[in-house]
Amino acid sequence: MVMSCRYTGGMRRISASKFKATCLALMDEVQATGESIVITKRGKPVGTFVPMGDAPMPKRRLGGMRGTVTYADGFDFTAPTGAEDDWNWEWAE
Repeated sequence: MVMSCRYTGGMRRISASKFKATCLALMDEVQATGESIVITKRGKPVGTFVPMGDAPMPKRRLGGMRGTVTYADGFDFTAPTGAEDDWNWEWAE
């Protein structure tokens, strides 16, 4: 079994339950102070809540492919893709 441990000395520690209850206030605090907070579960670190700083936001992905799909003239995307003879309706009986 491989275990890794990061040095968390000097960083404020907070339990996951307390983090959940005070998340919005902690967001404001981390933004204002610039200090990270270590989140623990049963006393063991499971994550770090860090300030974003001036990092650029990731490019929006939703709708990123809009306008890239084209259909051939007369294409009916609601039509069956195969011949009716090829359909197997035994499962529906």
